[in-house]
Amino acid sequence: MNQYRKQFKIQKRRKIRVRARISGTASRPRLSVFRSNTGFYAQLIDDVNGKTLIAVSPKLLTKKIAGKINQSLELGKVLAESAKKAGIESAVFDRGSYRYHGRVKAFADGAREGGLKI
Repeated sequence: MNQYRKQFKIQKRRKIRVRARISGTASRPRLSVFRSNTGFYAQLIDDVNGKTLIAVSPKLLTKKIAGKINQSLELGKVLAESAKKAGIESAVFDRGSYRYHGRVKAFADGAREGGLKI
């Protein structure tokens, strides 16, 4: 089996396994992350109503930050501040098909530093 196909199957299985256990509500939304080569995106989702409550992207950062991990850390803090303003204190972390390390872990740590309970 092709290495790419094998990796894709592993990611798909991991995503299904993670999403089967996680669901967000209005009081405790799901914090979903997406990682690309150039940026890091996240959103707080209310699965009951099917609405996105808050979304963050690298465009929201006011200053240029060197390094993808540092950028993810700052985005976590920005999301936590926005969540506080919206009255959201805690969230369920949905890492999707990504392993919990690197940028994903840095983002979660930044959100915790900003005051969001994950």
